[in-house]
Amino acid sequence: MEFDVGDRVRVEKAGVAYEGIVMPGTSGHIVIKMNSGYNAGIDPENAIVTVLEKKQEAPISGPSAPSLKNRGAVSGKLPKVSILSTGGTIASKIDYRTGAVTARFSADDILQAIPELKEIADFSGRAIYNILSENMKAEYWQALAGAIAEEIRKGADGIIVAHGTDTMMYSAAAISFMIETPVPIVFVGSQRSADRPSSDNAMNAICAAVVAVSGIAEVTVVMHDDESDGICAVHRGTKVRKMHTSRRDAFKSINAEPIAYVNYGTRELYITSDHIKRGERELKLTDSLEPKCALVKFTPGASPDILSFFIDSGYRGLVIEGTGLGHVSTEWIPQIERAISSGIPVIITSQCLNGRVCDRVYDTGRDMLRAGAVEGEDMLPEVALVKLMWALARSNDAERVAAIMKTDIACELSERSLIVACECHDNQVYNKTTSIGARVIDT
Repeated sequence: MEFDVGDRVRVEKAGVAYEGIVMPGTSGHIVIKMNSGYNAGIDPENAIVTVLEKKQEAPISGPSAPSLKNRGAVSGKLPKVSILSTGGTIASKIDYRTGAVTARFSADDILQAIPELKEIADFSGRAIYNILSENMKAEYWQALAGAIAEEIRKGADGIIVAHGTDTMMYSAAAISFMIETPVPIVFVGSQRSADRPSSDNAMNAICAAVVAVSGIAEVTVVMHDDESDGICAVHRGTKVRKMHTSRRDAFKSINAEPIAYVNYGTRELYITSDHIKRGERELKLTDSLEPKCALVKFTPGASPDILSFFIDSGYRGLVIEGTGLGHVSTEWIPQIERAISSGIPVIITSQCLNGRVCDRVYDTGRDMLRAGAVEGEDMLPEVALVKLMWALARSNDAERVAAIMKTDIACELSERSLIVACECHDNQVYNKTTSIGARVIDT
């Protein structure tokens, strides 16, 4: 029987039946994504293929889910969620001719590949970009922010941004500063492409959809949180970092706890931290950015000429990733002084990630502070970079920019440093498997 990519089929071969969505492929095999989220490749010889359902055209509207409890939906009506695709592995597939992963799927393809999404919301989708995330730049963040705001104005109850994982923390931070949102904005990606058997795209997307219809009206990143297919973590967009090159649970909250967890099996949301709730704020878009900012990593013996390059090339802001508490060598101090006297703000962060900067302990730190450098507190270096781009678009005055950098805008600055990233809240231990002691959100 003839079938097309996107059709739901049953393939019977050698006494075994497989059901799922037909995926693109050039290997000669029938590749289907099964309900489990895993893919199966079947040699078509002597296989019996039955088309169960023809491909649906997006936007896809599914039937009412059996239960909408804890999902923020109006009774009897599914909420509206917009999927904005920028590319990345979650919207990619393998080119079997080269073995490389390329960004080829659109937002509509994501909906077709993961039919379970239809149980959670009514989705519409459009591609903003179709690039791998290393090709992101400030102007793309601005376009994405505008598209998100447009979807919210059109009545979206939640936004999902499909994004590559390598620079997702930059984009999530940028949107956190540029948009005050009354609805959830959820970034999601996958470590492994949709046509790999171990792909995490289905689980991550489904958990992201649960958050998108919840009451968490912040910019978040939703990704695997354990080695199996059990739990996704909901990370705040300014407190998250990719901490492993390839593991599915690569993303971790830094200097903060995740806002919540999603149980993939039950689709329940467990709140573990305070958050801004749906409808608490009006939509506000402040999307100007100054792209001529740089993040510079100090290393032992590094020449201060590195700073000279940026100063003399017309850069308007610098973030330095220093050692330990936020230090550089004595040789760097004159160039830091020159940058600041030239009107270029210098923000100091740490390579240690966990903990906060304190430049009052050692001589070089005190010298930087006397020169006018600004401590980045416990901000991640990439978050400080994006925030500096945003701050410089607000003002040309060095003191005003310094004040913005010291002000908590999107929960990027913590009042206190956590001793350990524990899994607890209100003295109740949160067990990711059994959810003992966690609070189920009810919106």
